[in-house]
Amino acid sequence: MTDSRAVAPAVGKALEAGIVVLFVALLTSALYGGVVPNARTGAADEVSERALQHAAANVEAAVPSRAGVQVDADEVVAERRVSLPATIRGRGYRITANDTSLSLVHKHRSVGGTTALVLPERVRAVRGNWTDSEGLVRVRAHPDGGLVVELAEGSA
Repeated sequence: MTDSRAVAPAVGKALEAGIVVLFVALLTSALYGGVVPNARTGAADEVSERALQHAAANVEAAVPSRAGVQVDADEVVAERRVSLPATIRGRGYRITANDTSLSLVHKHRSVGGTTALVLPERVRAVRGNWTDSEGLVRVRAHPDGGLVVELAEGSA
């Protein structure tokens, strides 16, 4: 009988440790299974929205305000560098132009978006894309008059 009393404190401590380990495991799986990824996606969505708005503002600001200046076809009228986040939610992304708007494309389905561009009527086209954290906006003269806005990689 004295032998079983000596074992009881050790068994009790082992059970306490097991309960603590089980609690930590349940808490960790609950956080990383739902709360943390949802917060991470929410933050990534906010970052993508800000990056897209920053990109659109820089594209709009790159177009010169002087409307009556004559330039040769394909001549670069203006250039502007744009800094963007290197990754969003730990992955690369792409910003693409389609004449009237910019779109952010990301591998995670909950991250991305589109924003409209407000450009003067003399801008005939907006094209290109960025996949790098350093983008470049190039404004060129169009052969038929007006301007073409191009998105290019900053290293180009």
